[in-house]
Amino acid sequence: MSIADGGEVVLALTDVTYRRGTTEILHGVSLQVRRGEHWAMLGPNGAGKSTILGFCGAEMHPTSGIVEVLGGRLGRVELQKLRRRIGHVDPRHRLASALTVTDVVLTGITGTIERPMRWSPSAADLDRTRDLIALLGLERHAEGRWPTLSQGERGRTLIARALIAEPELLLLDEPTTGLDVAAREQLLDTVDLLSTTHPDLASVLVTHHLEELPSTTSHALLLRDGAVVSAGPVDTVLTTELVTTCFDYPIEVEHRGGRWAARTRRGQHKQAGTRPTP
Repeated sequence: MSIADGGEVVLALTDVTYRRGTTEILHGVSLQVRRGEHWAMLGPNGAGKSTILGFCGAEMHPTSGIVEVLGGRLGRVELQKLRRRIGHVDPRHRLASALTVTDVVLTGITGTIERPMRWSPSAADLDRTRDLIALLGLERHAEGRWPTLSQGERGRTLIARALIAEPELLLLDEPTTGLDVAAREQLLDTVDLLSTTHPDLASVLVTHHLEELPSTTSHALLLRDGAVVSAGPVDTVLTTELVTTCFDYPIEVEHRGGRWAARTRRGQHKQAGTRPTP
């Protein structure tokens, strides 16, 4: 799946709707993500971000419209095979056992939460695991147990777990949830590093906060009430006017030193609750 005037398209949603019962959650959403692009998806609670991420991860099917992931159209492709080409980082990882960092990373190869009892990694698997652990600054925690890790260490471990299977698409679902400022910055530095170490990897990151966007974010999608407010290059989407429209609140957007920030527009906070005209 490719396009003449750009890179290879790894993810495409075309006029997608999704209904739960009689309620329509998404309304005609379209999106294209190309190889090497790093997208951020932002919007208020209930905007539909998690639903879209479910399509990106081949975990859900649309009610209508077309979803194509890594060249396969949902409904016409073998899902388990497709999912092995997608990395997923979710800080709500459901691990119950006291696995080591090394073992957690290895579960990315098997696509399981726990390490399978009858499975043994190859020498090449162990080498790649050590390399990723080193790349993400976790060498001294390699034998650390999951329950003893900080939230930041867990986040970097989950990124290594997602990368071990050499995915072509990386999904990050609010990866800085629960992190203090230092741990957040360390994790975002790790995400930024991927543009150098994995230059062809495409990513989609979901967050509520502009301050949690990596500096390598190239594109953004603003979503409100299940509809796209704006999507495209990050500099054209994350504007004061469009973010204000998306969140229905007077928000001033700043971009400085490669990072984004948001605050109430001075003198306009009393108008909150009325949607401004961009």
